[in-house]
Order: sequence, then C-alpha cells, then structure tokens
Amino acid sequence: MSSNPSPDVTTAFLFPGQGGFDGEALRRAKERHPQIGRVFARLDAVTEELYGSRVSEVLFGERKADLRDLLDNDPWASQVAIYGAGLAAYEILTAQGVAPDVLAGHSLGEITALVAAGAFSVEDGVRIVARRVAVIERQGGVDGRMVALAASAERTRKLLELVDEPLLAVATENHDEQTVVSGPAGILDRVVAIAGQLDVGAIEIDTPFPFHTPALAPAAPEFAAYVRKLDQRPLNRPVYSPILQRYYEPGDALADLLAEHFTRPVRFAAAVRHLRETGAEVFVEAGGRAALSKLVAKVTDGSAVRSLPTLALTGGRLALDGTLDALREAGLAAPERGGLAELLAPSVPADVFAAYWSERGHMVLELVRTELDAFRKSTEGRGAEPESRPAAAVEPEPAAAVEPEPAAAVEPEPAAAVEPEPAAEAAPAPAPEAPAAPASSARPEGYGRDQLFGELRTLYAEALEYPEDVFEDEVQLEAELGVDSVKQVELLSRVSSRYGLPPRESGFRLATYNTMGKITDFVLQQLNDRGAHTPASATG
Repeated sequence: MSSNPSPDVTTAFLFPGQGGFDGEALRRAKERHPQIGRVFARLDAVTEELYGSRVSEVLFGERKADLRDLLDNDPWASQVAIYGAGLAAYEILTAQGVAPDVLAGHSLGEITALVAAGAFSVEDGVRIVARRVAVIERQGGVDGRMVALAASAERTRKLLELVDEPLLAVATENHDEQTVVSGPAGILDRVVAIAGQLDVGAIEIDTPFPFHTPALAPAAPEFAAYVRKLDQRPLNRPVYSPILQRYYEPGDALADLLAEHFTRPVRFAAAVRHLRETGAEVFVEAGGRAALSKLVAKVTDGSAVRSLPTLALTGGRLALDGTLDALREAGLAAPERGGLAELLAPSVPADVFAAYWSERGHMVLELVRTELDAFRKSTEGRGAEPESRPAAAVEPEPAAAVEPEPAAAVEPEPAAAVEPEPAAEAAPAPAPEAPAAPASSARPEGYGRDQLFGELRTLYAEALEYPEDVFEDEVQLEAELGVDSVKQVELLSRVSSRYGLPPRESGFRLATYNTMGKITDFVLQQLNDRGAHTPASATG
C-alpha cells in the first residue's frame, strides 16, 4: 500500500524522543491497561538477551525509576523506556478504537512510529534502539550534550556562527521560540555562555548522548549495515518524517534513511504545520510526558487544533483518562463498555464495536446532535414545560453522569436545552418551592470575587479530590488538570444548585468557561444579574 494518507487527515499520533518518559504515569497506567504489560514483556526478551536485564524490572520494580535516574544508572534503559512507552500508548489508544490517519515521531520517536506502522517487529525495534546507542557510545558520544535555546532556528544558527565549530549543529527546530543545539560538551558551554550574554535562555536536554550532529557521521554506516539485516515490512499506516520532511514510501530503504537521522535535524515545527495544512485537527502524543503536545499548541496557536497528552501527569492525574474522554466526545474513540456500547450492542465483542465506532462513530454523534437540536426547537415552540419545574430541579446532577457519551460528554450545550427559558419565566419569584431563597440565605450580603473564588475552589477540590492550591485563577480545567467535560457539567450543576442560579441560556458554551477564574466571573455575573449587592472592589 502507499504510505501517503488519504485527503481525509484528521488525527495524528506523535511519538516523543529524548525526555519523553514519565515513570510514575507509566506505572499508574499499567495498573489499568494490560497493553503496557504485554508490550514490555516483549521488550524484556530482547533486553535480557542484549543487557542481561529485563527492562520491566528496571521500570516497574521496587525502585521507582524516573528519567534522570535511568540516565545516571541505566542509559540503555532510558532509550528503551521511551520507545516502549510510545508503543504501549499506541496499543492502548488503538484498543479503544482510535484510528490515526498518520503517525509521526520526534527523533527516537520516529523509530517508534515505524514499528507502530508495522515496518519492523516490536522486538526488532528494541534492537534498532539498542544498536543506535551502541554505535554512538563507540564514537565517543558520551562526551556530547544537547541544549535547548529560547530562540528561533535562524537566530540560533547565527549564534553558532560566532563559535565557528563544525561539530556544532541545530539538532531540532521545535517551534519559533525553541531550537535545540547538539555537539561536544565543552563547546556547548561556550554556546550557553554567549546565549546568556544575549539574554537567550538555555536548558540542557535529558539525553545520554548528542543526536543529529555531524559528529555522529562515522557511526551511521555501521548502524545502517545492522538495520539492513532486519526484516523490513510494508507500512500499514502512513508515517510522516519530520527529519525527511515527507512521508515514507513503499520503496524506501529504511536502514539508510534511519542512518541519516544521526546527522540531519528534526524540523518538528515544519512537520506539524504541514500536517495541519493537510487537515490534521487532533494531535495525540503517544508516549511519556507532555512535551510534544505542548509544542503542538505553540506551533498551532490560534487555530482550532486539539493537542492531547497520554502517559503524563496533569494536576496529579493521568492525562490518558482525559484524552480518552475527549476522543470519545469527538467520536474518535469507542464509548466505554457499560455505557453506550453496552446499551446499543451488548452482544457485540468489544473489539468489533471499537472498530465500528472508529469508522462510524462521528456519523452517529452528528445524527444525535441534529436530532437533539430539532427536538429542542420543537419543545420551545410548545410553550412552557408541564408543571413549570423550578430552575435548579431541571438539571439534576446524575443526568450528566449517567449517560455522558451521547449528550453531555459530546455536546455540553444541550444541557441548557432541558431547562428552557419559558420554564424559568413561568416560575414566579415568590414561589415557596423555588430553591433561590435558601441559596441566597447561604450567600452573605456584599459577596466579593475573592470570597466566591475561595468557595468555588473548595467545592471543586473536594469533588475532584485535588489539593485546593492547584486551582489557580488561570489553570485550564481540562488541558492542565484533566477535568473532562462530563465532570465539568456535573460541577456546574452543583454550583447552580448551591447558589440558586437561573437556567443557563441556550447559547451557553462550556468551553468558554475553561478556567476557575472564568467560572468565578460567570457565577458572580449571574448573582449580580439577580440583583445581589456586590461591592465595587469585589470585581477587581
């Protein structure tokens, strides 16, 4: 098959390279996702053969190994861990029915992407990673380093011209304000010193060796000769190379192209822009930490792109959970068993339903949205709801949690549709059954923003079992804390009930209120609209 994607590129999987490992996140995910244990069991057979040690024992043993620990004590394990975490994340995502349109890797991650696409076996992928380390070690690579500079690629190249060292090179172009330089350690010290004089920030990359530098040219032929002996297979998914700046083709000699990676730079920002221009709207980082998802957000700033991490911790929670929820909402992953899948197809095997949902789920969700919109409009034309239910009673908390997939999780806005404005108008203000009066009594006169923010932060912290101090004014509930839209709808329902807020208008969009500060301002505005006395200083 051709490795070029169809014109319908929507979802891209990105595999991280150096630094792309979060040991704690991987351990947590292993407790719930058997794919991790199965992937690393396959890696164990090879690492025991090559190093006399099982990588699983290094990563999941009594000693909780993080990336820095691996780099200091088991450099080989750091590279295998990055590779294995990427494959494990890929297996988890595809088992949930997510079908990427294209795969791409960052440096080492390009090997992971090719293995995920079937070019090599999982075991041979470990051998490629291990040989990559071995040939670099034999070339004295341990004396080199990689440093990220807070500057564009163009400015970085001009800075390197001041040093005039042929072994120095731009290794990766991550985004317009971050470029990684690779080369001998002593010479890089001079680069960092010059960068400091120019007020250019510099951060050392967590990597055992330098990559993408002319210094590694002598190692490339040995590496290519080794990879040629391995069984290369046809790709079963398109793979785009940020190094080659093109898709891999069926006739490519992967051994030679992977050897070129030793000396050629990774133009990650250009690759993301190309994929975006060809239609990619969702970028999922299949691997540890959340570095690539953050880079994508910077590169695509201002566009309607979703950038989702997996094996990383955000706000103390595993990012994978929120990412799977987001993919389900978008119709890109199968609903969880026990929810919509159990309701619609209880006798269909989980893998069959996942495959169906991956291909047809977006059409099902679009139909539901269309039908819900038509239903809402028809009910608005009939006048007030029978018995004119009180405002707070029309959005009971269990409603959002019972069946999130077809309604609340996918399209939070219809939550407002079940509480039409006529119902609120029909309920007279002095009605004894309205919850507004009790809620008002809980709200002291002269409510200020700081006090309201504190109360809301406590409410959210208790409900989510988070420390209160993580709920800063600008913290992103979903992107940073992993609070999915279903839970956000539920929490807003609690807030509405507690403060006796009126029904949300039909144009309400949950995504607009994605931080604690915005939620606080929304609630404060609702209270003001009801005529509550609020001192002028409280809104500052």
